[in-house]
Amino acid sequence: MHLDKLSLINYKNYKELSIQLSPQVNCFVGKNGMGKTNVLDAIYYLSNCKSFFNPIDSQNINDGEDFFVLEGEFIRDEEKEKIYCGVKRGRKKVFKKGKVDYERLSEHIGYINTVMISPIDGNLILDGSDTRRKYIDHIISQYNPEYLKDLIHYNKVLAQRNALLKQFQEARQFDATSLEVWDDQLIEYGEKVFNTRREFIDLFIPIFNKHYKKISKGKEEVYLAYRSHLLDGDFKELLTINNTKDRYSAYTNIGIHKDDYVFKLGEKSLKKFGSQGQQKTYLIALKLAHYKFIEEKSYHKPILLLDDIYDKLDEERIAELMSAITKDNFGQVFITDTDESRLSEFFKKKKYHCKTFIVKNGAIK
Repeated sequence: MHLDKLSLINYKNYKELSIQLSPQVNCFVGKNGMGKTNVLDAIYYLSNCKSFFNPIDSQNINDGEDFFVLEGEFIRDEEKEKIYCGVKRGRKKVFKKGKVDYERLSEHIGYINTVMISPIDGNLILDGSDTRRKYIDHIISQYNPEYLKDLIHYNKVLAQRNALLKQFQEARQFDATSLEVWDDQLIEYGEKVFNTRREFIDLFIPIFNKHYKKISKGKEEVYLAYRSHLLDGDFKELLTINNTKDRYSAYTNIGIHKDDYVFKLGEKSLKKFGSQGQQKTYLIALKLAHYKFIEEKSYHKPILLLDDIYDKLDEERIAELMSAITKDNFGQVFITDTDESRLSEFFKKKKYHCKTFIVKNGAIK
């Protein structure tokens, strides 16, 4: 699968753009702030129904305009498929496959898969558990639509349970029977999500370890693990035990919405003790494992988006990453860089086709 043609109208700093793309490597080069990353973000948007960098749609519209339009012509299973997205201020977002509107945006997730590697991936290490959970949820949702449905149902039930707890607090009364109605549904969907996350992480860890070892040349040992309340006991019993705490906090304190993923360098916290290079290597290994995992599950190669990969990585690790792209057949790749010759020379030496686009002030040649 690959993107053959990309068209933008009023997306971020682009008034209008239409470009024909290479099925192998596409390099976007130019100074910072010219709009290189925005092209990659548009591709990500057509895959995931939202921006990688800014989830508020109205803020992705070009200044002074009321709408933006994204269109991509993809080649999938040797057939051309057009994906359309239209966003207008104050209106519902429109997403189409061919000429047919999606009733729910979640129906599109997993049809065209992308993996983005970006400097802001550091948030996976630096931020709280919510950021890591959302990332892992995104990976699983790319190949398992039932998981996404279960997760959506769980979050809706959780919101209802928390609203009821707040009502109890305001009314200064507590009705355990009313709460049990939501508990039963929370347990039903929560256990499904928990089991899927646990199965995923068991399969994912060996792939991740393989890629980290390759990029770092075996210099460090790394650790990735899944942490959940449900690993400690029965969900129903845990909810019952925490009823008093939930009652006074007006919040559900136990459940898969509190899950986390542990990142370590050896036995030490990656966040506290990892250098910038080690953290970046960890994240790149995570994303490459993400790519290979989705390729295996979906039988289609995702589109790989590499934004400013020279940030915080030494030359040796960059060389290993770029060699992996050419040796391991990563399909279609999009890369941004500030150096026009650096990438083109590398791929020329590898005899790998690379199409280079020069980006300047929202214009491309």
